[in-house]
Amino acid sequence: MAVATEHSGGGGPERSGSSDPGGSGDGQTDPTGDEGATPMERMTVSLKVKRFNPEIDDKPHWQEFVVDGVEGTDRVLDVLHQAKWYQDGTLTFRRSCAHGVCGSDAMVINGENGLACQLLIQEVGTSITLEAIRGLPVIKDLVVDMEPFFAQYRSVLPYLITSDEPGYKERHQTAEDRERFDDTTKCILCAACTTSCPVYWGNSSYVGPAAIVQAHRFIFDSRDEGSAERLDILNEKSGVWRCRTAFNCSNACPRGIKVTHAIEEVKRAILYDRV
Repeated sequence: MAVATEHSGGGGPERSGSSDPGGSGDGQTDPTGDEGATPMERMTVSLKVKRFNPEIDDKPHWQEFVVDGVEGTDRVLDVLHQAKWYQDGTLTFRRSCAHGVCGSDAMVINGENGLACQLLIQEVGTSITLEAIRGLPVIKDLVVDMEPFFAQYRSVLPYLITSDEPGYKERHQTAEDRERFDDTTKCILCAACTTSCPVYWGNSSYVGPAAIVQAHRFIFDSRDEGSAERLDILNEKSGVWRCRTAFNCSNACPRGIKVTHAIEEVKRAILYDRV
């Protein structure tokens, strides 16, 4: 797992410039490959960030940053970098891989959960509001304490449980068996689904969509022998029955996982199959 970097100091990484996949080095993207093509239009972006520093603030407040020279294909994360590196080095947020794999930079973007490294300016517009994901304690600005989230994750035994030692042999599985839980293997533990859930906002004991997705991945794995134990855990009052099928989790997932469907499959397994 990639280690997230919390950006909170004054100095920042060296600026790499605008995205330039063509390698022209002028900071402008030529989508056609023609030397005479017109560069992409640059725009001004207003970035409104909900900030909170527990060392000096009694309550959260909003701060606006204006960033010039932004292209539509720049990401929200790129604009955040410009605000931090060139306007206020105390602006704090997490990011690691910056390519939608580690899940570190989940935040509320224009009222909806998403990854700052995935969403493009042309998708969210030039007036952007950013808040920390909801339902978890805010440490500073856009950084939250993820420990309650990971505690729920660990509670569902998110690992392969078997009674035998395979030694040097592989645990064989058919393509059909693998496809049974393929969707839920895509989870990157960004917490976007869990922190979009209104039940989780009001009841932190609820195990949450992400933990159920992780349990689903092993419950329906033909090589695993711990399904009954996980189903017992999820059958408790803090488990799957807290879900009210709001579909917020499915809409928030940056990997496109059918989270609500996975939760319903776990419910059916508890009621009927017991796998």
